[in-house]
Amino acid sequence: MAPRRPAELYRAPFPLYTVRLHPRRPLAITAGGGGAAKTGIRNGVHFLQLEQIGGQLSASLLHCHDTETRATMTMALAGDVIAAGQDNSCHILRFSLQEPEAPGTAGKDGSGDKGARRRRGGSAGAQGGTQGRAREVRVESLQRVRTDFSPDALQKAVRFSADGALLATGGADGFLRLWEFPSMKKMLEFRAHDGEIEDIALGPDNKQVVTAGRDFQCCVWQQDQLVTGLRWHENLPGIPDKAYRYQACRDSGTFLGLGTVTGSVAIHIAFSLQRLYYVKEAHGIVVTDVAFVPESRPGRELLGGHEAALLSVAVDSRCKLHLLPTRRSLPVWLLLLLCAGLIVATILLLQLAFPGFL
Repeated sequence: MAPRRPAELYRAPFPLYTVRLHPRRPLAITAGGGGAAKTGIRNGVHFLQLEQIGGQLSASLLHCHDTETRATMTMALAGDVIAAGQDNSCHILRFSLQEPEAPGTAGKDGSGDKGARRRRGGSAGAQGGTQGRAREVRVESLQRVRTDFSPDALQKAVRFSADGALLATGGADGFLRLWEFPSMKKMLEFRAHDGEIEDIALGPDNKQVVTAGRDFQCCVWQQDQLVTGLRWHENLPGIPDKAYRYQACRDSGTFLGLGTVTGSVAIHIAFSLQRLYYVKEAHGIVVTDVAFVPESRPGRELLGGHEAALLSVAVDSRCKLHLLPTRRSLPVWLLLLLCAGLIVATILLLQLAFPGFL
């Protein structure tokens, strides 16, 4: 049975290029824009609160952070710090969430309507309790560092290390740059690809870096030394090595989420690559980023009985929700009981076939 069409979780007033989910908060952050062109399309970073309402995952807009003439093309998240790729630079932002004021206090300073949320499928005030009052998001710009020096400079990839001590950036000039964080002191710089770097991943021990480039290469580096290159096409006879280009994928640890240039979205089991979910042309246009709801306690509360949830964004301005139903499985005690029954049945059959077997 084919999965249902994915729900539209949120629609932005500009093309979306990236999405991230906070590991410890029910918060999604998505960004994009029209760039510096004077088309009337704005640029911004939108903060969305996620919550279960009536058994369905819902997103409500908490805050719009205006990025002026700069569209955010890439984004990495480390706690409450955002590294946003805008034009040729990496902008470091810090955000904080303020709890809603107690009933009766809002509006005393004339700002009662400031930051009111827009909820898909209903008004904010109709929900009652704290759900009816908006949390305030404050965004602070910490610093800006130029990370690409090509003629058509554009930072195309950014990634924090697991411990938040390193930041890796890559762009149109093909150079991989590693930075100490938060000082943003450059530690390493070398040409990793002939052309644009599409995506970056850092190893858990910060010793290896994986880069994917527009030159049809995916490479594993230790410092500036090439350790190995991924050559999946060698196991697929008859398919040329440049039939497909490495772009990006996201791994939750259990599942692998994929978005395609035709707008399709898929979820696979990470270790076996068995496909569990696929929607053809979910967006109908290139998928620019995907992100899993984290496997943390707040994330599990958002799943609502589903095994996994994946968010996808595209230049159609939509953020869509892909839900993977929980797969049915037999409890361990039942498996043990079946095994014991099978053993007993085998012994009885052997006894009947070969009298005196026991």
